[in-house]
Amino acid sequence: MKPTSIDPDMTVDEIMRRWPSTIGVALRHGMLCVGCPIGVFHTVTDACAAHGLDEGAFSAELLDAMQRDPQAHAPSAFDRKHAITRELETGV
Repeated sequence: MKPTSIDPDMTVDEIMRRWPSTIGVALRHGMLCVGCPIGVFHTVTDACAAHGLDEGAFSAELLDAMQRDPQAHAPSAFDRKHAITRELETGV
């Protein structure tokens, strides 16, 4: 199921990890969030405020990229249940 909205609690770091096509959106707006230590704490709202961007327009671009991304069904990197299941299945 493709996302229909952006979870307001999701950080920009998680968004870029789950949907790599969103990295280009951030870079086009002059946001150097890739690898930024603050990215693991900033939500889209926080990042837009810090960079002086219109949150609605930026979020719309992110969502469009998320919906077109072939990895749109990837699980959250922070989903502990998924990590435990993967650990049990693979032994890693």
